[in-house]
Amino acid sequence: MATLEQAAALQPPKLLSVEEYLAAELASPVKREYVGGAVYMMARARIVHNVVAGNIFGFLHYRLRGKRCQPFNSDTKVHIALPTQARFYYPDVQVVCRSNPANDTYQDEPTAVVEVLSRSTRRIDQGEKKDAYLTIPSLAVYLLVEIESPAVTAYRRTEQGFVREVRRGLETVVQLPEIEAILPLAEVYERVVFAPEPADSE
Repeated sequence: MATLEQAAALQPPKLLSVEEYLAAELASPVKREYVGGAVYMMARARIVHNVVAGNIFGFLHYRLRGKRCQPFNSDTKVHIALPTQARFYYPDVQVVCRSNPANDTYQDEPTAVVEVLSRSTRRIDQGEKKDAYLTIPSLAVYLLVEIESPAVTAYRRTEQGFVREVRRGLETVVQLPEIEAILPLAEVYERVVFAPEPADSE
């Protein structure tokens, strides 16, 4: 006969409604993402990851002042309404041209989403999250930013669907007409010393 501890371990995790998740997230000491009722704690980021994400947010904040679109940092969730489930992710940076009400904790209609790649997040950023983000009707461009070398992969919406582009080199400027901005890689990687990312256990 199974012990109480073993029986508890066999129970499926409790799924939360969207309302329960949003309420709990307001009081949570850590950020957690939501996929169809299941809640997942976010991985911790290294300093280099935060430097790159901060550079992108800071540059876009400056460039978009007085314009119709506004950048948000990783404290603001994106809501994705898939046909069979709801999801909430915390992208590193997003740009919104038509914002949710100011008291909301998430955005429904991002125009641009940026994820900074790391060893622990690369697979999900390039797979599950990419596939989900590209279903958002308002999304015009999804950017994946490397931290080991100056390179950005963009998935840009066209009449034929999303097209993948890769831009490399510190002299490169990524054009973002969708939000009336540019993104010079020299600005993205300011203060970054390129080196292979250590294993997660280091």
